[in-house]
Amino acid sequence: MVSEQNQLKNVKWTFRNHSVGMIAENDFQWVEEKLAPVRAGEVLVRNLYLSLDPTNRVWMGEKDTYMPALKEGEVMRGLAIGVVEKSNHPAFKAGDAVQGLLGWQKYLVSTGEGLITLPQLPGLPLEAHFGMLGHIGLTAHYGLLHIGKPKPGETVVVSAAAGAVGSLTGQIAKIKGCRVIGTAGSDEKCRYLTQELGFDGAINYKKEPLAERLRELCPRGIDVYFDNVGGTTLDAVLDQINDFGRIVACGMISAYNAPDAPFTSRHMVNIVVRRVLMQGFVCLDHPEYAPGAYQDLINWHLAGKLKYRLDVVEGLENAVTAINKLFTGANQGKLLVKVS
Repeated sequence: MVSEQNQLKNVKWTFRNHSVGMIAENDFQWVEEKLAPVRAGEVLVRNLYLSLDPTNRVWMGEKDTYMPALKEGEVMRGLAIGVVEKSNHPAFKAGDAVQGLLGWQKYLVSTGEGLITLPQLPGLPLEAHFGMLGHIGLTAHYGLLHIGKPKPGETVVVSAAAGAVGSLTGQIAKIKGCRVIGTAGSDEKCRYLTQELGFDGAINYKKEPLAERLRELCPRGIDVYFDNVGGTTLDAVLDQINDFGRIVACGMISAYNAPDAPFTSRHMVNIVVRRVLMQGFVCLDHPEYAPGAYQDLINWHLAGKLKYRLDVVEGLENAVTAINKLFTGANQGKLLVKVS
């Protein structure tokens, strides 16, 4: 008799080739295959939600970054939340919710390495681990509070502020007593920032003169800049950064699809003249901060001080087209794929 697992079929996107520009379906291959048996010390995980992130584009490059470059035929790398369907591993049991680099696929047979068992969060759905916690929440919390070190009354500017990380960052800055200005790519997103999230101002960088509007909205200059985009936005902020300002270099999404595009900041000298700290970071380097950060985020959310928004796309088959929403600005909050 054929076991139930042997009747299961996995579907996945495997990496095909390195490319530049917008992500295309021919960068991947759709594969269907039978599942391998679950041996001693292994677990079978069914993916529920796949996180789509700008760093997916970085991983698709030819060069190693903080993780090795993808090779042809590998399952496309991606963070996901799943449920343990079968366990032959002492640390996991069937029904456990888990998170890790589970990849762009429906099922995964794993040794348990890198898997984190997720706690139940009373009053919060499972998706909150991506919308507010997980790598998104840790990035916002650690980057702003441990690198940006905002003080009450200071001015904080956040780019890509309506995105998953940016929206949390701006709200945390407000909780810490700062004046917060965000940039976003539409009037609707700007209204969301000011009317729903409590930002003090928002700039539609696609319609408004960025440098001029920053001067209007930041009359006392900029003390902390949480940078998700780089490029001309970084240049405009550098022109108005205060002495001893801090720049949190979280992402450079403006360059991810055009890595060879030239960019020269006219105001880079201000890092020296105004004694500015500019530091990059990757939240995966700081797991020890996660428990305390998550507790802060949960407490703020339950107190009504912190909101998050999800943009959920149905179906793993749509992951390739959905991820480009991050680069066109079409996403409305944390972008997820509902796998199963």
